This record gives sequence, structure tokens and C-alpha cells, in this order.
Amino acid sequence: MNLKIQLVNTNKEYEEILNIRQLVFVEEQNVPIDIEIEYEDESHHVICYHNDLPVATGRWRETSFGVKLERFAVLHEFRGMGIGKQIVNFILSQISSKKTIYLHAQETVVDFYKKLGFEVLGEQFTEADILHSKMVYK
Repeated sequence: MNLKIQLVNTNKEYEEILNIRQLVFVEEQNVPIDIEIEYEDESHHVICYHNDLPVATGRWRETSFGVKLERFAVLHEFRGMGIGKQIVNFILSQISSKKTIYLHAQETVVDFYKKLGFEVLGEQFTEADILHSKMVYK
């Protein structure tokens, strides 16, 4: 598989990740756009290309709790190929392990994140009408 994962550096790349997030979160999952598009300027964005086609994204940002990983999205036709795992690992390689690293995982992907070293912390909760669990990287 010809994948390239990198930090978003240009306006064109940023527009490409917004398009991926629009398709995955807003159109597929019915997340309101005003909830989906937030904390953009304080986040570090990642884009993944498959044969020069933008197919996936993720990001991280500093919060009062630590470093929050979020907005992982892979286009439907590219799921199940290990791209999500590679993006998570890329992001983990970019941040300091001295701070708490955490995320809010949709319930459908909790097991995915467990395999990558995250553990559930606390009770389930709802964000954007979707059941989530807070997970911390160990």
C-alpha cells in the first residue's frame, strides 16, 4: 500500500482534511458542523495520502488534562486497511510521553484503541449524540 502520512502544512492540505471530516463526521455520523469544526487553530493536524489521494486524518491538541488525540477519520472505502493504526502511531511519535495522552473514543472503536495501548477511564458519556469512552494511553 502506497501511504504517506504527514503534518498538514498548507491551506490545500487543510481543506483536504476538512473534506474528509465533512464526509465522515457530518454526512455519515450526522455530527453538527458547529461541533465538528472547533479548536482548529490550536490543533496539530495530520493527513494521510493513498497514491496521492487524501484518505484519512487525525489531530492532537494540548488541554488542561494533557494531550488530546481526536478527529480520526478514514474515508469509508479505505477502512480496514490499517490506516487508522498508522495515523495513531504517527501522532504518538510526534508528541511527548511526559504528559497524559488521551482521547474520547466512540464506542464502536474502543477495542481498536485498546489494541494500540489505550485503557478506558471512567463511565461512558455522550458527545454529539454518540456514545463515547474516555481512554488514556498507557
